[in-house]
Amino acid sequence: MNEPWWIDLIKAVILINLLLGMFAYMTWVERKLLGRMQLRYGPNRAGPFGLLQPIADLVKLIRKESFYPATAVDFLYITAPIVSTFTALLAFAVIPWGEGWHIAGYDISGEIADVPISLILIFALGALGVYGFIVGGWASDSKYALLGSMRTCAQLVSYEVALALSVLGVVLMAGSLSLTQIIDEQQHTIWYVIPQFVGFVVFLAAGTAETNRPPFDLPEADTELVAGYHTEYSGMRFGLFSMAEYVNMIVLSSLCVTLFLGGWLGPWPPLGPLWFLLKVLILIGFFIWLRATLPRLRYDQLMAFGWKVLLPVATLNALVTAALVVAFS
Repeated sequence: MNEPWWIDLIKAVILINLLLGMFAYMTWVERKLLGRMQLRYGPNRAGPFGLLQPIADLVKLIRKESFYPATAVDFLYITAPIVSTFTALLAFAVIPWGEGWHIAGYDISGEIADVPISLILIFALGALGVYGFIVGGWASDSKYALLGSMRTCAQLVSYEVALALSVLGVVLMAGSLSLTQIIDEQQHTIWYVIPQFVGFVVFLAAGTAETNRPPFDLPEADTELVAGYHTEYSGMRFGLFSMAEYVNMIVLSSLCVTLFLGGWLGPWPPLGPLWFLLKVLILIGFFIWLRATLPRLRYDQLMAFGWKVLLPVATLNALVTAALVVAFS
């Protein structure tokens, strides 16, 4: 392809800014949707319809006093939220959001980096990002933050295996770990949400737990642990942790769209990125709906659901898919 490095740089700058803007205003959308579902208004003071509320939140976080415990481990305490945010943003670099275009003699691909093992890279970055949560809780030198970080680690272990096994059927059917190749295979056959519906359901459930979204939000169970692993954080450092969790939810939704819902494929090919965005927004709306509907699970229920329900179902689905692929190949 005739795609010089500076085109990838421009795409990266545009994509990161769009992702940050989407994160900011999805917080407004979430509060508005929750308000409607719970028969209240939601934000309606800062700007028309409350549209300036994300800007007001940003100004508040930047200007808020950034205190930290006197006994905190300075370097780890400061870098922990940076690591979590960086890995969350970096994961989006390998997700394809368009077929690609040829403009002014240059080829422009629909992703920043087309990596042959992009699926493994996303899982690796997700596992690396959780170190920010764990180290941040430990470096705060607070028992409440430490308990919250330990719960984060336990929840990751409980659901990471089921999350990986849920996509194994897609990998077997596509015969590739490249997200671009997986979308191409769906274009020539069928969206994998149909033959891999069980994997799709397991992926959504395990992904909700991985991103600490309700009803799997025990790492931040404020009624039990004050505020979880970020108890001792304030100002923009606290904001970075919140941003990392929300960006992870957007990345998870984008990955789900790519693996099961055809990615940027739609009835009208020229609108590829718009179809991709529409599917992602629908999945995020589903996560918000879960938050407004389901109560928080107890710790024993949360762990039992991961090990005793999702893991066996994901394993069985992967084995059946492998047997069918071998039988019909």
